Amino acid sequence: MKNKWLFVFCLIFVFSPLRSGAQEVFDYLIPAPMPLPLAPELPEPLPRQFRGLSLGLNLDDLQTALTQDYLFHFRGPRDVSFLPIMEQTLVETTGSSFIRRAHFQLDNEIVYIMSFTLDTRLIDHFSVFTAFVRRYGEPLILNPREAVWESYETRVSIERPLTVKYIDRVVFDRLIGESRELDNWQMTRREDFLADF
Repeated sequence: MKNKWLFVFCLIFVFSPLRSGAQEVFDYLIPAPMPLPLAPELPEPLPRQFRGLSLGLNLDDLQTALTQDYLFHFRGPRDVSFLPIMEQTLVETTGSSFIRRAHFQLDNEIVYIMSFTLDTRLIDHFSVFTAFVRRYGEPLILNPREAVWESYETRVSIERPLTVKYIDRVVFDRLIGESRELDNWQMTRREDFLADF
């Protein structure tokens, strides 16, 4: 019985200082420093160009710029196609180094979408995203599929796995509006046709 009480006394004696000391340690925790934000206080305006290629270029100037840039393997008219359904032109070319492929969509022979698919073996999503944040601020939309920056006239996105896309919002919004009008008109014609029965 004596050994039992001695054991209990030892337990109380040994563990009680540790318990009170542990509380003191937690009372004096130093908070970790807050990470500095990457975004600048005054972000730059969103870009409408990449190297010598920009939104608003006409087809001839686009072809000249692609021919002169060593990052693209532009083959001339073979890389240009006309989309009859949308009455638009598509220029698609392969790239070298960091760029795997590039697509340019033109309406009335004016570039309104530029899309660059990058080689993920040479550059990673985080590096491109960080470079954009440092220059243009935090994205307006951020989700697992894409990061999006927007201004009144430009939309720039980084899409996974790694595509950087530039869109002329004024032209794009106009085309979306025209498409909706066409859809509404077709729906009205359908309803009129069904009413004839």
